[in-house]
Amino acid sequence: MRITPLDIQQKQFPVRFRGFDMEEVLAFLEVIREEMEDLLRENASLKEQLHRAEAQLEEYREMEQTLRETLMTAQQMVEEYKNNARKEAELIIREAELKAEAMIKDAQQKVIKIHEDIVDLKGIRRHFKEEIRRLIESHLRMLEFDEDREQDMREEMPVKETEEAERVFSDRESEEGQEGEVQDT
Repeated sequence: MRITPLDIQQKQFPVRFRGFDMEEVLAFLEVIREEMEDLLRENASLKEQLHRAEAQLEEYREMEQTLRETLMTAQQMVEEYKNNARKEAELIIREAELKAEAMIKDAQQKVIKIHEDIVDLKGIRRHFKEEIRRLIESHLRMLEFDEDREQDMREEMPVKETEEAERVFSDRESEEGQEGEVQDT
């Protein structure tokens, strides 16, 4: 059974002969009652403080748990970002390597094509030189033939006719020279 300050104040003691001084007993009971009230108030205050401290402690525990979960989530996200960045970097590198390989292959094919073109052009040049040489030789033979014929004609013709033939021949040469100049341009 709990004793309250009111119980102490209302407690009645039977009076006996030669008992305690009632006023002293009552005064002492009053002091005890006041002390008990103070103790009960202090106890209630401490209980309230304890309750608040426990509530705050629980709140801090919840915050700690939330922070831990947040930290774990952040760490997982960082790892995911790292992995994604690593994968993306590997993908970019692979794409760059493939492009580089394709560019090298394309360049090699162009080199081969250029080499083939050079060989073809050399062949065309050689053929063209041979054709020009044949054409020049053919013209030289025609000129020699022409000169031989004129020589033969001079020997057969009298002097007057020779002069006439020379004039025709020089006219012909100047005409051929002019045609050659026209063709060169």
